[in-house]
Amino acid sequence: MGSLEALFSLRGHVALVTGASSGIGMECARAVAIGGADVALVARRRERLEPLAAELEALGVRALPVAADLSNSAEIERAFAAASAGLGEIDILVNAAGISAGGAAVKLSRRDWEEVFAINATAALMLAQRVAHRLIERGKPGRIINLGSIYASRASPYRKPLNAYRMVAYAASKGAMENMTRQLAVEWVQYGINVNTIAPGMMPTEMNERALAQPGIRERTESFTPMNRLGQPQEIRGAVIFLASPASSYVTGAVFAVDGGYSAW
Repeated sequence: MGSLEALFSLRGHVALVTGASSGIGMECARAVAIGGADVALVARRRERLEPLAAELEALGVRALPVAADLSNSAEIERAFAAASAGLGEIDILVNAAGISAGGAAVKLSRRDWEEVFAINATAALMLAQRVAHRLIERGKPGRIINLGSIYASRASPYRKPLNAYRMVAYAASKGAMENMTRQLAVEWVQYGINVNTIAPGMMPTEMNERALAQPGIRERTESFTPMNRLGQPQEIRGAVIFLASPASSYVTGAVFAVDGGYSAW
């Protein structure tokens, strides 16, 4: 029959979580540590990673802060190498790093567009490639979890003011990530590597605090959500633990909405 512990335990596994310095990424790091995995914490701001590492180590796991700018290919390589050297072979990857940039779509620059894609899509692929390559070489299974968005598959309802929410590059990059998830899932299933996306609804985080401060944005979001409230970043933890654990052995290529019913309309 097994046990609840065996079904959801991540003990003996090593995770790498990007975007771990704040918001949803930080909660993803907490989730894998709660499950028992050792975890490499990757983000630009080391000063934010160190207190989190101390917090997670109090749970009885190893936590390694790795400061890196994921818009830079060399930094991605260095971060992956540092995480592997410090904790061992990575078999859980959580791509939670994400940014949004620019204002209204009519004013968005090419530079801003490319910067968003560099973090939200390209870095996710490059890290997934490195994790998968090592797993395939060793003949080991693994889990890759991408943090997408409800706006990967639908437009934002925010139109006024035009700069209220910087969405076009963000939404496009998350759409790319969602379909990348499906393709990687199909290509890597033969190696025992499951690839899935979590699509959160609007949650108050550092990245979207400016948007939520705009008149009417929070109220409009809540009115579009059947639960009539914003999510909280910690509400992502259950989905992360499930998708990283043995409990999700028959799940790959899926998009898990954690959005209070927003996508059910």
